[in-house]
Amino acid sequence: PNRRLLLDRLQRSIAACQRSKNLGALLFIDLDNFKDLNDTLGHDMGDQLLSQVATRLVGSVREADTVARFGGDEFVVMLETLAPDLQNAATQAETVAEKLLANLNQPFDLDGAQHYSTPSIGITLFGDERLTVDELLKRADLAMYQAKAAGRNTQRFFDPDMQAAVNARSNLEADLRQGLARGELLVHYQPVVDHHARLLGAEALVRWRHPQRGMISPGDFIPLAEQTGLILPLGQYVLKTACEQLQRWGQHKDTAHLSISVNVSARQFRQPGFVAEVLQTLKNHNAAPRQLKLELTESLLLGDIEDTIARMVQLKSEGVGFALDDFGTGYSSLSYLKRLPLDQVKIDQSFVRDVLTDPNDAAIVRTILALAKSLDLEVVAEGVETTGQLSFLRLHGCEG
Repeated sequence: PNRRLLLDRLQRSIAACQRSKNLGALLFIDLDNFKDLNDTLGHDMGDQLLSQVATRLVGSVREADTVARFGGDEFVVMLETLAPDLQNAATQAETVAEKLLANLNQPFDLDGAQHYSTPSIGITLFGDERLTVDELLKRADLAMYQAKAAGRNTQRFFDPDMQAAVNARSNLEADLRQGLARGELLVHYQPVVDHHARLLGAEALVRWRHPQRGMISPGDFIPLAEQTGLILPLGQYVLKTACEQLQRWGQHKDTAHLSISVNVSARQFRQPGFVAEVLQTLKNHNAAPRQLKLELTESLLLGDIEDTIARMVQLKSEGVGFALDDFGTGYSSLSYLKRLPLDQVKIDQSFVRDVLTDPNDAAIVRTILALAKSLDLEVVAEGVETTGQLSFLRLHGCEG
């Protein structure tokens, strides 16, 4: 069956459920990384795989159930006459999904060569409330994306809370686009001081003042900006604002020595024109490159390390400094740390917070300080809030 026949059968099944009070289930199946197979082995092999997947799906369900090709590498399985209560119907649907997973995890024979292909399966039940065919398919599709997000080769049920989260995310994205255009995003400066409490500079932190919701935490909108690509205009805005501030500080001898640290996301850093954009922004605002510090996260080190180093070297040669943010929370290799043209590492506040009460955190902080000293790197500790924490950090050689 194709999409049209499936929609017809689903419409009838929904009506039958209303009469019989039994429940049904819709399983949305997407093959993981199918595009890679098409791209590497060609569309003929892709067609062979789809044909074999269809055969296995049909062999895994009852004769009364429907298996349909929905389009591309997407299939839909419709299970009818399940138990009348949600719990038992969910268990039945889950059992079928697990069977489908097991069958599709067996190797496929493509022209004599073994190939593995795994599915992500989204499940939604129907019959307990009046829903349109489109709404049901949307729910199953959303659940499938949850399965993808959970690591693929698994199944997930649709949950109304998930739908609410999707709607909220969609609304927030629209608001963020408008917020950027309307100037609702602000840059605040968090002071950076040395161990004598003298001001060395500041870290630029972006905040969002929403007209209805008030101040929105960066934890709520930065990941969204990353996912949607809005991190690029947002990052440009923060960089521009920081350079304007540096230019103002540079005009007075009391503030000319102050630096500003700006967080740069991996996505932003990897943009082809990133280096040129930073240098042009500095030039446009007549800001001193040596007073700008770019803070990178360890996630950048998981990508093309050679490209990362080349970009850093290029900016470093113009005077721009670099800090490795949230040091100790990621998985960076010490050999990378040795090769990166860094000026500074920042100890994550999660270690600083309990440095006086947790021996493990204390040991981690001491180790980071010793390592940084041996590599001739400055260290800044984030989130220092008590004199006890400050004394501990001073004792073990933390200068900032």
